[in-house]
Amino acid sequence: MSRTPSPRTLADWQARAAELSFESHAFIDDTFVDAESGDTFESRNPATGEILAQVASCDEPDATRAVAVAREAFAGGEWSRLAPGKRKKTLLRLADLMEANKHELALIDTLDMGKPISSSLGDMAGAIGCIRYQAECIDKLYGEVAPTGEDALALVLREPIGVVAAIVPWNFPLMMTAWKIAPALAAGNSVILKPSEKSPLSALRLAQLAKEAGLPKGVFQVLPGFGHTVGKALALSMEVDCLAFTGSTAVGKQLMQYAGQSNLKRVYLECGGKSPNLVFADCKDLDRVASHAAAAIFHNQGEVCIAGSRLLVENAIREQFVEKVLAAAENMQPGDPLDPQSFMGAIVDEAQHRRILDYIRQGVEEGARLRSGGQALEGPGLFIPPTVFDGVTPSMTIGREEIFGPVLAVFGFDTEEEAIAMANDTPYGLAAGLWSQDIDRIMRVTRRLQSGQVFVNNWAGGDQTMPFGGVKQSGNGRDKSHHSLEEYSELKSVWMSLQAN
Repeated sequence: MSRTPSPRTLADWQARAAELSFESHAFIDDTFVDAESGDTFESRNPATGEILAQVASCDEPDATRAVAVAREAFAGGEWSRLAPGKRKKTLLRLADLMEANKHELALIDTLDMGKPISSSLGDMAGAIGCIRYQAECIDKLYGEVAPTGEDALALVLREPIGVVAAIVPWNFPLMMTAWKIAPALAAGNSVILKPSEKSPLSALRLAQLAKEAGLPKGVFQVLPGFGHTVGKALALSMEVDCLAFTGSTAVGKQLMQYAGQSNLKRVYLECGGKSPNLVFADCKDLDRVASHAAAAIFHNQGEVCIAGSRLLVENAIREQFVEKVLAAAENMQPGDPLDPQSFMGAIVDEAQHRRILDYIRQGVEEGARLRSGGQALEGPGLFIPPTVFDGVTPSMTIGREEIFGPVLAVFGFDTEEEAIAMANDTPYGLAAGLWSQDIDRIMRVTRRLQSGQVFVNNWAGGDQTMPFGGVKQSGNGRDKSHHSLEEYSELKSVWMSLQAN
């Protein structure tokens, strides 16, 4: 597909989709295989209802086999003890292959998950950039020489952990995959990837590219299936040394319990969010700020862990500002995910579609003021328009719980102290936004927001150099940056006694 002209229009992408075929087997021991049980599950296009593939549904026997293969590969040392510069070359080849096939990879995620093709292309840039960044970090992460007297030499070495299981979500399938596997592989580990059952197809295509890039046998494997089957088996395995997860807080808590019940494996979690976006009356260009505030929740259909789902606006400008947000949302309506002009696509599946509509119903019943949206679009596909509630209070369900859909809850505040207290009144702490022209206020409020990330006069800014993760019940790990590479390595202290003359 990379040899043909780049698709630019809806017709171009529809033509590409008609030509596409999908790998649907598990990737274990360098081979694509059926699940041992022979079970499969359907992968559907949520925009049309079309069945894309019957995907291998792995379970405990498949996990046991993959873990044994991964352990053997790690112990063999073909990757774990390979010189860092050589690991770097292999990962850079993988990034180049992803670049050459980026349109196919983006198309797979759009068909499988329902996100707009423009968003999927952005994800591919992020995934490829992550692989390249972590590859380049490999030979630049130094150990240490500790200060000692002349009778000793003390070294602090970094070594790979061993077998890493990565369980990734469905909303950014390949980008979240890259955030997990790139640093884990770069550090020299063997990696088993469990993609979401709602969007497994790009992970299986990635396995083909990883094999082509030259990753040694057993170093990278992919087990499609469900969390309560193969995911649980990986989390309980005594031979998995590290578990990296992005998903709901409830599942993250369960995985920590599994780690405690098994081998106390290291667990890194990036979980839910109910992120506050604070807008103060001293902002300039309210039209621009309103457009960003709308995009912060409606991008990717609101199926975003850091979605700015709680909009806190100073009451002096609230009525005016909400009108501007509503106007911006009018230009963010859902459309055919294959149309490059569509801002929003389809909701990932029927279960998530019902969940979002149930939250909207609760918002109305609890007395929030519905300003736009609120009902599913008629016709084929799972589409919900931008939905805005005003007059939300902290006690309302839509103001407290993560909806993971295009539903914005607007709150009003009068003072800075009130805004900070309201922003922090949540069990989550993944992201927060702050819009103001007052540098003193920016510094004060940024320090006091209980969040792993604060975006000032932007939303979701950053690149691969910045760590991504949360505090409180939003998790404990960090993706991206060299900090993530450190998480997938062990520290070893070596104290050498030296013979005195």
